[in-house]
Order: sequence, then structure tokens, then C-alpha cells
Amino acid sequence: MTSAGRTEAHVVRLDLEPVWVNADETRIDQIISNLLDNAVKYMPAGGEIHVRVTAEGDGGVLQVADSGVGISAPTLPRVFDIFVQGDQTLDRAKGGLGIGLTLVRRLVELHGGTVHAASAGSGRGSTFTVRLPRTSAPAERTAPQALPPHGLTTPRRVLLVEDNDDAREMLRAGLALAGHDVHEAADGPSGIELAATTDLDVALIDICLPGLDGYEVARRIRAGDRSESMVLVAVTGYGQAEDRFRAREAGFDAHLTKPVASEQLLTLVATAERAGLNQASS
Repeated sequence: MTSAGRTEAHVVRLDLEPVWVNADETRIDQIISNLLDNAVKYMPAGGEIHVRVTAEGDGGVLQVADSGVGISAPTLPRVFDIFVQGDQTLDRAKGGLGIGLTLVRRLVELHGGTVHAASAGSGRGSTFTVRLPRTSAPAERTAPQALPPHGLTTPRRVLLVEDNDDAREMLRAGLALAGHDVHEAADGPSGIELAATTDLDVALIDICLPGLDGYEVARRIRAGDRSESMVLVAVTGYGQAEDRFRAREAGFDAHLTKPVASEQLLTLVATAERAGLNQASS
């Protein structure tokens, strides 16, 4: 377990007990990888990472503890919020956009589990604990199945237009885990092309795209032949009344303000129909 080689400068201790959970194998790998990356990100060379897996009651527990810079008391309650990085003093170039822990929380919640962060304070390391419902060992190994959340009715064909790689992966992973067929675009022109050539049910479009913003993307999609039944959802960090008005004028059916709650997003994608959709969603 080297997290793509990033843990090689540290001491890694493993205490692993066999535990079975009903989970998507790829997403569990993402959870572990992001927790290890987070530990390495805020720890000088020679630090220690302790990975522990055990069964506790009806749950399977994964703990990743590190001897790094820790988490200050004011930051601790917000550590899973998008873009929160606290006041760590290591090289900020390693910090990315702080999306990794948000992705961990959403993937864990989609599996019916919980994740908790603990730290004795700045300079005293941190521990992240993931708890997932435990299940019996299967009689034989089968291909992992995606776990649809409560309330999912029909899988949808979803277009995701988002230029930030981490944010796009976070949304894509949650939608794919819920059973939806996800098509990705990293810019407006690519999104417009996909919308024109693919049968889609829903398009989630970031507003702050480089060059061609989300409003123009929506207008051009609406001008195409395939948009009559397609639900367009603006996903943006701006949530004022004026922003929602601009989204409606551009052809959007709904408006979601970042950070978007995973349950809200999945419910909208699973149930959205153009007729009767509340355009003031936020």
C-alpha cells in the first residue's frame, strides 16, 4: 500500500483484520487513496501513518491515523466541507482544492456509512475513521455492484460539464455509484457537442467555465434538436436571486448552489422531469 508511491518517505503500519462490507470496490479504493493522500499531504518526511481495519459490532471500521500537522479546533468541524484546508503550514502546492475529503464523505454516505475526523490539535496528528455496515462473507466472489441510494427510481443518462478535474470526479463518482450513466466534458464546447450527439436526460453544467460560460452552453444546447426533454441544471457557487434569474433566462430548469448536498443532487437527477420542475431549486 503505497498510494502511488507517495507514502514511501513515511513509516506505514498496517493492522488489518478481514472484514466484509457490501461496497463498490473501486469507490472503496478511492476512499482509502484519498485518506492516505490527505495524511501524506500534511506530514513532513519521516512521519508515521497507521492504517487499521477491524470489525466493531455490526460495522467494518477503517482508521487512517497520522503524525502530521493535525487539525486546529476551529477547522475540525468543517474539515469535510469543500475547499476547507485549515491553517496547515506545509507546502500549499500539495494542497489541491481540498476536495478529497469531501469526496470521501460523499462516497461513504452513499454506502450507508459515516466518516469522522479527530485531532488533539495543531501539530498533534489526526485520525480519520470510516464506518460501513458489515455483511457476511459471500459464498463466492462476484462482480461488485453499484449501490443505489434510497429513492432512486430509474437510472438516468447524465451529462456533467465541469472544468475542475477534482470537482468533476467527485460528482461523477457519486452519480455513477448511484447507477447513472455519466458522460463528462471539461469545457463548454465539448459539453455542447456531447449534448448534440448523445441521448441525455439531465445535464449538470458549471457556470464558471473558461471561455464559454455555463449560460452560453445552456443557450446553445437549448437551440439544438435534442434538448426538448433534457433537464438542464446550473451548478454554481453563486446563489442570489439574480443568479437564478440569469439561469432561467439561459434555459436552465434548476439551479443548485455549491457545495451541493449529495442527497439533493441525486434526488434531483433521479426524479427530474422538465414538466413541473421547480426552477428555483437551490
